[in-house]
Amino acid sequence: MSTTTSTATLRELVDADLVFAPGVWDGLTARLAEQAGFSALCASGFAVSAALGYPDAELYTMTENLDAVRTIREASALPLVADIDTGYGNAVNAARTARKFADAGVQAAFMEDQESPKRCPVCVGDPVPLLDIETAKGKVRAAADAAEGRMMLIARTDATGDEALRRAEAYVAAGADMIMPVTKTFSDAEQWAKCREVAGVPLVATLTASTWTERDFTPEVLRQIGVRLALLPTQPLMAAAGALRTCLERLAGGEAPAQVSADALQHHEFVDLIGFADVEAAQQRYLPAGR
Repeated sequence: MSTTTSTATLRELVDADLVFAPGVWDGLTARLAEQAGFSALCASGFAVSAALGYPDAELYTMTENLDAVRTIREASALPLVADIDTGYGNAVNAARTARKFADAGVQAAFMEDQESPKRCPVCVGDPVPLLDIETAKGKVRAAADAAEGRMMLIARTDATGDEALRRAEAYVAAGADMIMPVTKTFSDAEQWAKCREVAGVPLVATLTASTWTERDFTPEVLRQIGVRLALLPTQPLMAAAGALRTCLERLAGGEAPAQVSADALQHHEFVDLIGFADVEAAQQRYLPAGR
């Protein structure tokens, strides 16, 4: 049940100014992000995978990811950016994936140029295996065609240096609306600015927790280098996991439940957060008295 109706599309928001989108993975996190005041959300693949108990290694299926996206969309009407990994196969698979996510109301999706299954570049030390550029271009073109303008396509590249610049230019020619270098693509802000110049379209940055982009990319720097969409994919997940672990360890260690609860969000606050008042009002409006 959406709490608000968004009046601005993601395209309008990024055309106007820099947009920050936090990583969410279910209805509760979508509600919390909306109530915090964000203007857009990101269905973080890292977080969706973690919520299923998996590392970010494309172990879940397209439909599992799509289910999470639909749950987020039901909880919030804010513009949603989705992580569609590698498109879950070849160009034909990528087209179907793009079509399905656009049908679900996603306003932008990012797809990477790794071989499938993908490997999270922040979590592995070795360079990740990439598709050849012609194959990657074909997937971008297929996904862009399938989206039919209903959803912006963000082409992510895990290449580095000059190869990343070459791929950025090629992906835009194939139909990408924005380019997303990863945290390991470039080593300084000047290279990001060059990528913006070469690509000719705005950039997307992932300010992943504990990376140099999170530390160095202030709003001022992001604007200077041509970033219009800044994702915060892991900060909410890390905060939630840390709080949950502490709570569970305290309970398992024998601490009084009342004491643990005293340090957490109070029941009445959570009831308000999750929207019980809206459900009660609907029951009064539509159901027979006393039901």
